[in-house]
Amino acid sequence: MKPFHLLSTVENLSDSPTAADRPPYGEGLLDAYSQAVIYASEKVGPSVVNIDVYPKGRPRKELGAFLPKAGSGSGFFFTPDGFILTNSHVVHGAGEMEVALLDGRSHKARLIGEDPDSDLAVIRIDASGFQPAALGTSRHLRVGQLVLAIGSPLGFQATVTAGVVSALGRSLRSQSGRLIDNVIQTDAALNPGNSGGPLVSSRGEVVGVNTATILSAQGLCFAIGVDTAKRVAVQLMKYGRVRRSFIGVGGQNIDIPRNIVRHFGLPVEKGVLVVAVEEEGPARRAGLREGDVIVGFEGLPVESMDDLHRFLTDERVGSESPLSIIRRSEKLEMRVVPAESRAGR
Repeated sequence: MKPFHLLSTVENLSDSPTAADRPPYGEGLLDAYSQAVIYASEKVGPSVVNIDVYPKGRPRKELGAFLPKAGSGSGFFFTPDGFILTNSHVVHGAGEMEVALLDGRSHKARLIGEDPDSDLAVIRIDASGFQPAALGTSRHLRVGQLVLAIGSPLGFQATVTAGVVSALGRSLRSQSGRLIDNVIQTDAALNPGNSGGPLVSSRGEVVGVNTATILSAQGLCFAIGVDTAKRVAVQLMKYGRVRRSFIGVGGQNIDIPRNIVRHFGLPVEKGVLVVAVEEEGPARRAGLREGDVIVGFEGLPVESMDDLHRFLTDERVGSESPLSIIRRSEKLEMRVVPAESRAGR
């Protein structure tokens, strides 16, 4: 048996680092999670801004007293020349907007365009040299993936919260009544003022735009996917609005009797009952009548008005499209040419 040498053991212990040799507290203890959060927040944080909105019709300063704000939210630079992405509900109806940067500077901003149907807006500061956030993709997100929310909840600027992607592919109804598809659900804490701020991946890329919470719940927060945001932002910068198509009908979601579903071999058991047809609108010109039931558009099943809105994209403007309807005991195919939608349609 090999003899035990106390001296060699003591010598080995003396080689271990002393308190003076160890790195500062925390430096050697940061795990992968902490490092990811720190990296992402430091990379995107300088691009995030606080947006204060003031009412229309009056100057922000009256008789030496500051006028109360109409609201506030967050946003982030996505170009170096001052374009900021935020929520439509943050800036809608603003008389004046003031943007506060992380370094303490403030700038007035002007509205470039907003889209209430997707709850997105683009505003701009007339200056340049800003650090834009890197835009990633929401297409490849996975449930359980680490994400960060950065914004100004209740006015506390540059607040970072962390969580995970709780679910994907959610639908959220905008204030205009349309459904926003492919919404990200997260448990990264959001509070009033976070709206319009970025949802960020561990790689420091924006994957969503924070938009809503359910006030009566905890950990149920939602963000618009950045793939949607990029598409909307391009149109807002180009047109000041998002182009969509319409056919000019008012509809009601209904269940289709099973005998009719079987008789016509329909792929769906629901449809849209036409309750109103706009005069001189595309549907009227195509021959659609009140009482018809829309069951298909462009070969795709239509079960609700939300489905019809989803299919009426800007690519359909001026393009003849097949429309499948049930009229009394007949299944008819019509050709409709959607027109460009105006506000409120």
